Order: sequence, then structure tokens, then C-alpha cells
Amino acid sequence: MAEARAGRVAGQHVLVTGGSNGIGAAIVEKALAEGAVVSILDRDPGPGRALSERLGAGDRLVVAPCDIRFAEMVIAAHAVAVAALGPVAALVNNAGRNSYADPVTMTEGEWDDVFAVDLKAAWLCARAVLPAMIVAGKGAILNIASVHADQTFKGYFPYAAAKSGLVGLTRSLALEVASHQIRVNALSPGWTETALVADYLANAPHGTRDTVIATHPMGRIGTPAEIANCAVFLISDEASFVTGAHWRVDGGLGARFAG
Repeated sequence: MAEARAGRVAGQHVLVTGGSNGIGAAIVEKALAEGAVVSILDRDPGPGRALSERLGAGDRLVVAPCDIRFAEMVIAAHAVAVAALGPVAALVNNAGRNSYADPVTMTEGEWDDVFAVDLKAAWLCARAVLPAMIVAGKGAILNIASVHADQTFKGYFPYAAAKSGLVGLTRSLALEVASHQIRVNALSPGWTETALVADYLANAPHGTRDTVIATHPMGRIGTPAEIANCAVFLISDEASFVTGAHWRVDGGLGARFAG
């Protein structure tokens, strides 16, 4: 990894949930490249530590084990991160889970688990970092939602509901903390070539990748780095007048009329 330089988030502590893999890992890498110190909250610390070693991040990256569904664990992991790197200047609520369920056969416990990870956890993490941001009179929170917040398709019940709720939480929270100069935004990626997506497309019926690509006006799907570029911009001072916004990063997918 290149030596840290003065960048968009130089010297700031950026906390990323689920930052060990996929889009989260790309956000971690971009934030480090832009001069931040970074903490990762993840249930399994192993991949995060491997990421730190791969990037040569040293003491600029801290990994705190945490199941973000539980307030006590969020509080404890946040304390570990702050003790190592100082108050959190920017929170990226990236951790989430997909859900493929039937509205009739899905159990109450399965529903609660989806919403605990995809919606409640974002509030729990925001609640942990906001007191210090309020004292500082500045800060940024970015919630990673999904294009499913606006448009979805059969089989994703209730993922779309949870991600729609996350966008609603973004708007509400932005209004609550705007007077403290704390910004809250949502970013919704479309199809992105993470390892999970690549594996899915590789094992899907023949022609699935071509079908997916054909739906994109740009003729391709995105990369984790492209999502990360936008994410780090939104938590940086370059986006100082952007709050309560919902940015779609989907290569124009959501703008296309089906037909």
C-alpha cells in the first residue's frame, strides 16, 4: 500500500461496519488512501486483519469484533475503536445481509434478523458515534442502502423493505442532527462485481451475466472501487453541503424504462 498522503479524509477516524470484504473493504482501502485512520466492526475479525496485512495499514487500521445487531456489542466495539484512533469523524454503515424469503412462510424470527442487521444496526452505530460528533460540531454518517430501496423484484422479500427503511432513516436522522453540522446520507449501489456477485454470476444459468449486463445503459456492472470513490466523497468535506440525500451508484440502471 502506498504511503498515506493528505487526502479528502486526512487524519480523520472513519468507522466502517462490515468493512472486511466486498464494498466495505473497498471503502476501507479508499479511506486509507485518502489519509484516514480506519476501524472495522465485523463479526469475524479474521478477514479484516488479513485486509490490514494486505494493505500494509499497520496501526492505521483497527479491527474490532462486533455483532452489530446487539447494542452492548456496538458500544464495546466503538469504545475499542475510539481508544485506539480517537473520536469517530465519519461512520459508514455498510454491513448488511440479503434476504430471499416468501412473505407467507417467512418466520417472525427471520424477519427480525433481516431488520436487525439492515436497519436497526445503522441506528445503533449512529447512536454510538453521535455524542462525540455533536460535541465536535461536525461529522458524517453514510448508510449503504441498495437500488432495491427504490426498485426490486420477486424473491427479495423483505430486503427491499429494510433498505427502503434505511433511506427513510437517513432522511430523518439528517434533519435531527443538521444543526450540529453533522451530515447523514445514503448511497445505493447497483450490481457490483464483488466476490459474492462474481460467484453468483459464475454459477447462474448460462447467459445470466449477459442478461444482467444488457440491462445496464453503460454496458457493464460496477466495481467495488467505484462505489468506494463515491462513498469517501460523501463523508469528506468536499460534500459539506450534502445531507439527507440518497445517491444511486448503478450505472444508470434505475433510470432505464423496462421494455
